Amino acid sequence: MKIAMLEPLAVSAECLEREAEIFKKAGHEVFLTLKPLLDSQKLEAAKDADVLIIANSPLPAGLLESSPKVKMISVAFTGVDHLPAAEVKARGITVSNSQGYATIPVAELVFGAAITLLRNVIPCDAAARAGKTKDGLVGTELYGKRLGIIGFGAIGRSVAKIGQAFGCETVAFDVSLEGEAGSLVEGTKILELDDILATSDIISLHVPLTPQTRGLIGKEKLGLIKKTAVLINMARGPVVDSQALADALNNGDIAGAALDVFDVEPPLPLSEPLLGAKNTVLTPHIGFASKESMVRRAGIAFGNISAWLAGEPRNVSI
Repeated sequence: MKIAMLEPLAVSAECLEREAEIFKKAGHEVFLTLKPLLDSQKLEAAKDADVLIIANSPLPAGLLESSPKVKMISVAFTGVDHLPAAEVKARGITVSNSQGYATIPVAELVFGAAITLLRNVIPCDAAARAGKTKDGLVGTELYGKRLGIIGFGAIGRSVAKIGQAFGCETVAFDVSLEGEAGSLVEGTKILELDDILATSDIISLHVPLTPQTRGLIGKEKLGLIKKTAVLINMARGPVVDSQALADALNNGDIAGAALDVFDVEPPLPLSEPLLGAKNTVLTPHIGFASKESMVRRAGIAFGNISAWLAGEPRNVSI
């Protein structure tokens, strides 16, 4: 059997060799890469492969058609919306994601972003460098704020736990919990989406990108948010209407926003409306990426292959 890695996983060669060793000892061929591959190189590596390892880049056009032996794809990423789901299903290919590897770094970044917004860290930094004082820049605390979490899976629940440690009141919405409004889940009150938007001081998004969540936070939903509230998106960019959010920020209809994800992967085009929006903290999709999480991700990605070979596929996501 051949296992072909089509994207680097941001770990050392030593880490990759450790993960691949069990397969090599079993007589399998393993193709590893530490550098990004051209589409032509991906096509060549995959043409006789049984298993592919990818991260968050789409497959080159025609790759699956030219790789008839592929029966399993291990995705070193949480989302799988960059795969051609219909074609994968039609070919009977098992797809496993690496859910769980990024829970810790994403949840931590939420609070780095929240504190940066609430305490005006970026304008304070600029003031200090310009020889100015804190005048006009005194911010607010996390303590006592209502933290609204939209998407209450593993990351959302981790955000709630950390928020509670900061003294926040945590409320959440998740489609899987509809009908349970008013109940408590792990110390977090379940509310309807509009109630969370209208009453929260901090709103943190943690939903997958689906046809139902695409554009979920648009002009109408933004209009429900308090002018003193901040929005944090560590989920997927298209969940939020970027132009509508930029307009709301520039018009003072929302106090601030922190975004780690956008309609396209960074580098962002100069036409991105949020680049010129007021009171924003923008990061180039770093939420999932810590040194520790990259090692964790590699372990899950290779572990998914072992589970599939044993006839017990896990983390199946398509």
